[in-house]
Amino acid sequence: MRNILAILLPANADDTICGAKPPVYIFMLIALISTARSLIHLLAPDGGAGSIAGMDLSGAGADGIVFAFGLWGSSQLIDALIQLVVVFRYRSLVPLLYVLLILEILLRLLVGHLRPVPFRHTPPGAIGNYIILPLAAILLLWSVWTHSDRG
Repeated sequence: MRNILAILLPANADDTICGAKPPVYIFMLIALISTARSLIHLLAPDGGAGSIAGMDLSGAGADGIVFAFGLWGSSQLIDALIQLVVVFRYRSLVPLLYVLLILEILLRLLVGHLRPVPFRHTPPGAIGNYIILPLAAILLLWSVWTHSDRG
């Protein structure tokens, strides 16, 4: 357990890749997708709520939904910027960000279970959760399994 914590929270955060390189490069792709997704939620006229997610925005409260999607996009953008900084400057923290990505997806799934919302179709993000969750878990394990000490 101590070794895993040392991998997730290295004493020196730098751009050294201490494990296999593919998990870092795949994380770069995930970070770019996260950036695009956040910009859509932030800048789309409906925040993507109706046009992409398929929510009904014809009733009362639609402006609040669009507002919430915009707020979500702003927080996603901050998260994506942190991901990009890690990918390009602090690659030794990529395993930690896989843990945070897994936690984020699990929490989104929990919220969806606790507060279900009707959609006209399955939103792309819901499908993405079931793709990214196991992929992130595999890439985290790959990162930890192939990690080598720099000492």
